[in-house]
Amino acid sequence: MATNSNSNDVGVILVGHGSRLPYGKDVLSQLAEIYKKNTEYPVEIGFMNMSKPSIPTSINKLADMGVKKIVVTPVFLADGVHTTQDIPRILGLDNGNENLEHNHHHDHDHDGEEEHVHFHGEIIYTKPLGADSRIADIIKDRVDNAL
Repeated sequence: MATNSNSNDVGVILVGHGSRLPYGKDVLSQLAEIYKKNTEYPVEIGFMNMSKPSIPTSINKLADMGVKKIVVTPVFLADGVHTTQDIPRILGLDNGNENLEHNHHHDHDHDGEEEHVHFHGEIIYTKPLGADSRIADIIKDRVDNAL
C-alpha cells in the first residue's frame, strides 16, 4: 500500500446520513471495521444527523489522536444536497467550490451543531461511491443469490 503521509498524521472518517433506526449505523460500523483491516490510518464513522457519533465528534476524536489531515468519505452512492451542501457545511468547507476534493477546513461555528470542531488541520473531502464496477458485482451477487 503506497502512502504519501505518515500514518500517524492522517485519519479517515466514513460519513453516513443517520437514521432513527439502527441498520444504517450497523452497516457503516461494519464497513469501517472491514476498512480498518486494509489501512494503517485510524478510521472513525460520523453521521450527518440523527445517529451518533456526529461528524464533529469524529473529527474531534481524530484531532485528539494528533492527526494533521482527515480524509472524509461520504458513504453515499451519488452526489446530492447532502454530499454537496450539508456535509461540506458541517465540515466547514467552502461549498461554493465545485471541486471539493481538496479543500481546507475553516474553523467556524457549525449551524445547529452541538459540538464545535477543534481540529486545525487539513480536511480532504472525497466524492461519494458512485457507479463503480465493484458495487455492480455486489448487485449481481444479490440477484444471483435471489434466483
